[in-house]
Amino acid sequence: MALLSSFSAGAGRPPAIPGARWRPADAHLRPLLLWVRTGTAHVRLDGGPTLHLKAGEGAWIPAEDRAERTITTEPGTVAFPLCPHAGVGTRGLPELTRFDVPGDWQDWLIQLFNLQVTPFNGHGYSPEAIAELLRRPGTRPPTPAALDHGPAPETPAAEERHLAPETLAAEERHPAPETLAPPTMPRARGARAVAEELMHDPALDLTVERWAARVLSSARTLRRDFLAETGLTFEQWRLHCRLGAAVEFLAAGYEVDQVAALVGFASRNGLTRAFKGRFGLTPHEFGRKLFARPGGGGLTQRAAAARQTDDLIRMMRETNIPTAPEMLPPASTPSHTNDIHVLSWMYRGSGYLDIGDRRYERERGVATWIPAQLEHVTGLRENSVSLPLGNASTADLHLTAPLQVRFSPAWDDYLMFCSISARSALRPDDHNPRHILDLFAGQVAAQRALSVPMPTDPRARAVALECLRRIGEPGGTQDADIRAEIHRAFRDETGMTLARWRYAARMRIARDLLTGGAPPSAVARRTGYAHLPTFSAAFSRFHGLSPREYQEREAARGR
Repeated sequence: MALLSSFSAGAGRPPAIPGARWRPADAHLRPLLLWVRTGTAHVRLDGGPTLHLKAGEGAWIPAEDRAERTITTEPGTVAFPLCPHAGVGTRGLPELTRFDVPGDWQDWLIQLFNLQVTPFNGHGYSPEAIAELLRRPGTRPPTPAALDHGPAPETPAAEERHLAPETLAAEERHPAPETLAPPTMPRARGARAVAEELMHDPALDLTVERWAARVLSSARTLRRDFLAETGLTFEQWRLHCRLGAAVEFLAAGYEVDQVAALVGFASRNGLTRAFKGRFGLTPHEFGRKLFARPGGGGLTQRAAAARQTDDLIRMMRETNIPTAPEMLPPASTPSHTNDIHVLSWMYRGSGYLDIGDRRYERERGVATWIPAQLEHVTGLRENSVSLPLGNASTADLHLTAPLQVRFSPAWDDYLMFCSISARSALRPDDHNPRHILDLFAGQVAAQRALSVPMPTDPRARAVALECLRRIGEPGGTQDADIRAEIHRAFRDETGMTLARWRYAARMRIARDLLTGGAPPSAVARRTGYAHLPTFSAAFSRFHGLSPREYQEREAARGR
């Protein structure tokens, strides 16, 4: 197990939670469930009466093309917007409905939010068994004709009902892959954003033109990027995505009619035709043969989220208080890399982060920055819940190794609010995605202090990391408590005494905090100096400039 730099950020009081407003571009496409954990929220449809929700209450908002849908929250409120798949709407309630959320459902709802905003690429069932089933002797490979979208009643989505002949010809030249692997993700920013939304919810039924408008692109550019970077037209890529999701839902035990709605087909016949054209089996045949085989059970993350939505609708419909469903079993992601740094917080239970042959433990209350461009696996243990808090570009944050920050339970509501703001359309009017970096300024600076020469002796290195963890405490680690051989290791391996090394680390942290705009008085406290004059003298002695002069110089350089 690797030793991970861990710093305490949540010992004090969290910032105040501001009010928020819901402003999605596709409000009418999906039903919405709003659950208020703390505070007060207000829902108003079409200028009608306002529905007021207090802590412990929820509202089901059906998916309709309404002229106006207004959702606001008051300061201090944490409200989770849960967006079931677009195909779920017919199974929900037909009108705006308020309901009470039992206490034992609350962590379960937080888990459902996480499933809906986290990439769906983990498999709980046996993909090998399904692949073997779909590639059995006698199974027909997909033909080019089977990859177009057929006559109107059997097409999977509205815009596929009117494809031009040249589009169909292009699709015949680029047949979909025969594997069960998810379709290749495009790299271009706009196309990738569309692909990620469809991976989350393949039932979304937008024309290419509307997708392009959502990602500030053009339909021509979007089509070109999909074809150039995936080898598939947009329609083919979406069909591949929908059929992959259909396999997951069928493996989870859904009926064919339910699966057709969940993945965006206009009819059962449309799904059956496309599914058989690709896999050589009808969905019904696939389900029957799969469940006749041992070891084919389990749920993917996407199917688990759909099952949880079913449970949620059951809770809303029942007059008696229903028992909360079970939490998820252990889960992990496939090995993957991110283009940006990702911040993930353990709200409940525990998990882990594997990078190469090193495992970093993730305990309750710990937020972990996962560096960009590092191949990794993240995992959750049984009955555990994590939430994404935000992202940072490599330009905003220099990070080459994981960084962990521990928060006390007093921060739970604020961090949930950060997750909701980062991953949903419910956010403050002045929301700044980079605000999450401000919370970690001291911790990031401490991480960068690792660039100060570090001892290689394991015992001395442990002392160095402990010094960084306690860098904000006046006096910090007491030298008298440290054995002579560790002092010797510092001198031999860093060229500095332990006291001098601690001084250099404090000054490195102070530089970063001052460059980030923190006032010298705050920097003094965060680096362990009880009095500003003492800090100013130490900083001036080390840098030849006062803290204020250094800050002004760096600000001038940044202009």
